[in-house]
Amino acid sequence: MSHITWIFWNARERRLRAFWRLLVQIVILFFIFLVLQLVILAPLERFLLPESEAVIRFWRMTVGVAIFDGGLILSTLIAARFLDRRPLQDLGFHLDRDWWLDLGFGLALGALLMTLIFAVELAAGWVVVVDVFQGDVGLPFPLVIWGPLLAFIFVGVGEEILSRGYQLGNLAEGLNLPPIGPTGALLLAWILSSSVFGLLHFQNPNSSWISTVNLILAGLFLGLGRVLTGELAIPIGLHITWNFFQGNVFGFPVSGARFTQASVLVIQQAGPSLWTGGDFGPEAGLVGIGAILLGCLLTLAWVRHRRGRVALALSVTQYRPWQHSSPQQERIPS
Repeated sequence: MSHITWIFWNARERRLRAFWRLLVQIVILFFIFLVLQLVILAPLERFLLPESEAVIRFWRMTVGVAIFDGGLILSTLIAARFLDRRPLQDLGFHLDRDWWLDLGFGLALGALLMTLIFAVELAAGWVVVVDVFQGDVGLPFPLVIWGPLLAFIFVGVGEEILSRGYQLGNLAEGLNLPPIGPTGALLLAWILSSSVFGLLHFQNPNSSWISTVNLILAGLFLGLGRVLTGELAIPIGLHITWNFFQGNVFGFPVSGARFTQASVLVIQQAGPSLWTGGDFGPEAGLVGIGAILLGCLLTLAWVRHRRGRVALALSVTQYRPWQHSSPQQERIPS
């Protein structure tokens, strides 16, 4: 019986083992989604029925996305508190001065990279600007643009707290075994969580095996800040502005979906899909991969500039229970 218990329960840490924590978190997530669907999304759909198709599409893309990713955040917080028995800070939210500076860097990086993607495709003649400041739901553009911005803030926080915060962290702790060690555990967790991130987007509109592989690379890029700093500041900032500038500043598809009911620029896109990503968006094209590689180099440069060196944050592989953790706890160097 003790051997069976060992499979499920870590007696030393007094909690479920990593695999079961990850599995139960998914169950909690689906339960929350079901409740949100019944309580909020279904009544909202009925309320919007008399409206125009443009209005319905806008609310689905903004309120629906925000609610969905709010569910991601809530399920992760519940799992972290009651399954992991860890504080929120150890998911990557030690909100000190460095954290906020890293967030600012991430926000600037996402905006810069997407601007470079647009500039390259514009110079190559692959995009043509046909309109500006478009909002097709009958409201002034300055009001409409806040909807997708709020939605992408929820996307950035929700997907990062799940993928790079909860999943990567639990995988790193669970894999930190003597044959692997903390360095190998962190690298494996980074790769596995990025692979899950890419595969979760496989059902997106216009997806393909190329877009899925490229999104695994994007997941590695988003996770780079986490494995180097131990924090979610860079990934969250990067995720927010990459998506927002992609869909609502430059008018590209965002991972296959259209969020252009409110867009600063309205474009017509041509050019080879191999380079542009076609209907899936820049993540599926070579231009997007080039931006990801450049972003990795800039992230490495930023971490070296701010911390004096580039090293793995091996503290991610080490569990600190709720009662022994604090925001000011010293992080373990590599």
